[in-house]
This record gives sequence, structure tokens and C-alpha cells, in this order.
Amino acid sequence: MKLKKLYIILPIITAVLIDASCRKERTASVPEAPYQPTAYLLQYPAFVDSQHVMVVDAPNNPLTVEGVALGKKLFYEKMLSNNMSMSCNSCHKQENAFSDPRRFSLGTDNASGNRNAMALVNLAWSKQFFWDGRRNSLEEQAHDPVTNPKEMENSWPIVVQRLQNSSTYPDLFYKAFGSRTIDSIQVTRALAQFERTLVSYNSRFDRFYYRNIFSAISKQELAGFEVFAGLGRCTNCHAGVTITDHSFRNNGLDAAPTDSGLAGITRNPADFGKFKVPTLRNIALTAPYMHDGRFKTLEEVIDFYSDNLHGSSPNIDSTFHYSPTGFHFTAQQKADLLAFLQTFTDSNFVSNPAFSEAK
Repeated sequence: MKLKKLYIILPIITAVLIDASCRKERTASVPEAPYQPTAYLLQYPAFVDSQHVMVVDAPNNPLTVEGVALGKKLFYEKMLSNNMSMSCNSCHKQENAFSDPRRFSLGTDNASGNRNAMALVNLAWSKQFFWDGRRNSLEEQAHDPVTNPKEMENSWPIVVQRLQNSSTYPDLFYKAFGSRTIDSIQVTRALAQFERTLVSYNSRFDRFYYRNIFSAISKQELAGFEVFAGLGRCTNCHAGVTITDHSFRNNGLDAAPTDSGLAGITRNPADFGKFKVPTLRNIALTAPYMHDGRFKTLEEVIDFYSDNLHGSSPNIDSTFHYSPTGFHFTAQQKADLLAFLQTFTDSNFVSNPAFSEAK
């Protein structure tokens, strides 16, 4: 009787096992959703193109909705730092136009650098990055902070392993790049995509100058514009729609510079003491100022250009050859210029939820 029952049970067990195996095989063979990224159209006003300042092409890293979303998440991701205490946002805060209000940023072990963190704005129109121009693409720029011993102090293998082991990132990388296998190249490409979307062209100056809304600035601010473009010769360096010519110059900060600047990269003595000309967009929000953050306020900056230039500085820019000690502004001109610099602030940029950390 027991043997008879066994003959009956065995076929049933076998059938169940075969069915489970078939179901497993069918499940495994179900194709996943195809990799179909959505093209992301960078939004900016038509007057930008009208100034013949074109977006820098990144053929190996086209913008996609999925890539930008991943880059934004990574921008605020603390797993990038060695002790998981820092993200890119730690030194590039949106309320400060993605700059650091500290003179020098502090790394995960409180180590301090010797240069102020530059504002991240309109980077899609730039070809060289950092104060000394040591990187030629946003992808390269995004690589450095992770391994810098005075910043995130991490290694890329550790970062990649952390992201790979997370419950969310492999799927996000698949949506952005078609692979769940994460590497540092994909991480920097995603970060670069997000950073290219940090567009700021909606200041009162833009409404006044490019949209002909003359009521957008006050009479005093207009007087300051005349100082800016006239006596101060500010437009020699801070020109065009990006309000920088993207060049590298020595602006006479020191009679004997201690930071080699661009020359540290090019090894050309003629570049000694030269630094990248920063944009003046949102300048009222990005204190402190200069490559070493020595000036706490815009008033100090204006005083420097007025009366404290070092015309004997090696390789000083030709803009200052005619005014080697400064432009000697009157008190009224200083006040007008200060007022005008406020018109570069784009309030929408520093509050745009598209750039903010997801809550």
C-alpha cells in the first residue's frame, strides 16, 4: 500500500518541479524594458544664440532626461565622499549660485584648500574649468573632487562599489546609459549632464539689456552700468552674454603672486599669476571674491580696482596698463557700480526646484 502511494506521489512531485522550472525559465526570458533615453532640450533664451556664444558640444555625452535626473541625484549624493559626509552640494550651494560662502572649502577631514570654490553657472558655454584651467570638459572636472585628498578623499572603485550595491542606482544607470554595471565614466558623465542644465539668463540686467525693458533697472544702476562699461573697463574681461570672456588674466592682485595659477598647468612663465575670469552672473550671491577668496564683500572688490591695483605685478593684464594703481572711482561712482552689480542676480536660478535636492 505504501509503495502504491509512492508511485502516485512521485509523478506529482516531478510534475510540480518541471512546472516550477518552466515558470522560472519563462520569467528569466521575459525581456526588460528597452533602453530608450529621452533627449533633453537645454532651455535658454534666444538672445543667447543671437550673441554668437554657442553651447560647447559634448558628442560623447548628449543630454537626456534620464542622465540629467541621475546627475542631479549624484550631485547631492554623499556616498561619493570617503566617510559619506559630503556631496558636490557641500561646496556648491544653490542659494549661493552654486558657490561656497566659505573662503576655502573644507574636505571630509576638515582639510582646507587654497582656492575658493567657483560658482557653477552656464557651464555649457565653457571649455576650461577650475581657476587654473586644468580641465577641458565638465566630465573631467567632475572627476577630480572625489579623489582630491582635501575634498572628498575617496577612490573611484569604492564609489562605484557603493553605487553598485545600492537598491536604486543600477536601475537609474540603466535608464541613463543602458547598463546596470556602473563605472566612474558614467558617474562623471551624469554629473556633467546635470551641471550643463544650470542655466542662468533671467536677471534684471537681461531684461534691461537684451529684452529692452528699460524699467528693469534704476537710474542709479544705469549710472553704475556706465562706470562698468566706461571708466572701469570691466567689459574688457566681463563681456558678452556670459559676462566673462573665459580668458585667463592677471588682474594685479599682488605685486609678487604666490600662486602660479595657469602657469602651474602650462609651465609657461608668461602665464604666471593668471586665473580664469569668472562670470559676474549672480555675483552678489557668490562672496567671497577672487581665486583665493580674499575679499569678503563687493565693496572691497570695488575698492581694490579703484585704488589698490599692483601695476608692477608680472604679466598684469593690458587692461590695467593705463591705470596701474587703479581707476580711482569717486564715492558716488563706487555706490553706482555696487548698485549695478546687483542687477546680475537671477532669483529664479537660486530657487529653481529643478536644481534642488529632491525631498
